[in-house]
Amino acid sequence: MLSNLVEEVPGVHSVTVVSSDGLMLLSSDPGRLTAPAAARRTGPRGSSADLATIVSGIGSLTAGAAKLMDGGGVKQTMVAMDEGSVFVMSISDGSLLGVHATPDCDMSVVAYHMALFVGRAGHVLTPELRSELRKSMESAQ
Repeated sequence: MLSNLVEEVPGVHSVTVVSSDGLMLLSSDPGRLTAPAAARRTGPRGSSADLATIVSGIGSLTAGAAKLMDGGGVKQTMVAMDEGSVFVMSISDGSLLGVHATPDCDMSVVAYHMALFVGRAGHVLTPELRSELRKSMESAQ
């Protein structure tokens, strides 16, 4: 499903799902973790793990800001840069969906497809599944 976001939504480079404790659970391109630098597509330093780190940090920062401002839960965060965009959307139980896209992407289309993903897959990413994914990721390292 994550790869579909990259393939179907214009301007999307990569997608990741991060657990509430900052661990990357899923990636649109898991091979990028070990691929040689020359073979990697553009992205945050070319690494899915880097995108997961960025998403986790943005999620933590915005949650802290929302708490200080009595703003309730953070639903979505978007960072627009000269050379790219990063979107972060809450899934459930503190997990996050992160997208790295081009600066000229249609932000509303990206946000719409992220919301569709969260609606379709959010209930599947239960604490039990996340625990299984975490264990398999840790054993692979």
